[in-house]
Amino acid sequence: MRFSRWRGDLPRGDGDRALRSWLREPGSLTARLQGLGRFRIHLLRQHLYRANADECDALGLAPGARCWVREVVLFCDDVPVIFAHTVLPARPHGVLTRWFSRLGGRSLGSLLFAHPGFVRGQLAFAHIDRRHPLQEPAVSSLGQRPLAGFLARRCTHRFRRQTVLVTEVFSPLLGKPDAVA
Repeated sequence: MRFSRWRGDLPRGDGDRALRSWLREPGSLTARLQGLGRFRIHLLRQHLYRANADECDALGLAPGARCWVREVVLFCDDVPVIFAHTVLPARPHGVLTRWFSRLGGRSLGSLLFAHPGFVRGQLAFAHIDRRHPLQEPAVSSLGQRPLAGFLARRCTHRFRRQTVLVTEVFSPLLGKPDAVA
């Protein structure tokens, strides 16, 4: 089952200019949020699970492959602004698996953008609506249910033989300068 259409570019009219700049951010969202105000991260869960078909396609895995999943909420000035869902295949096991397991409450971005060995894939964009399995965790984490769904982006980060898929679901509040910071 396909939950959303991931595209290589945001169509015109999707979100306002401020929110679009967040979606297109080429660097670390963690660093950008830290520049706005008090940043914190809340680890929701990290466990083994069976990746959905959409994630398996993106990672080149067989359907239902076992993966590590990590879900966090990024806050700026105590406002939840980004729900992040990260998928790391359980095999092959390597240094990225060890790093991933030791992150705890630290940001994955602090690792991905600090280590020169990571190769970032292309950004892809989608609407996360009621048909997508990330809709309900995003609603619960961000405390909102936008009528048109959430805008999200995702990309892979490769390190040696391992690839991690990072999906970030954005609160519409990031497009409103007075709501955050």
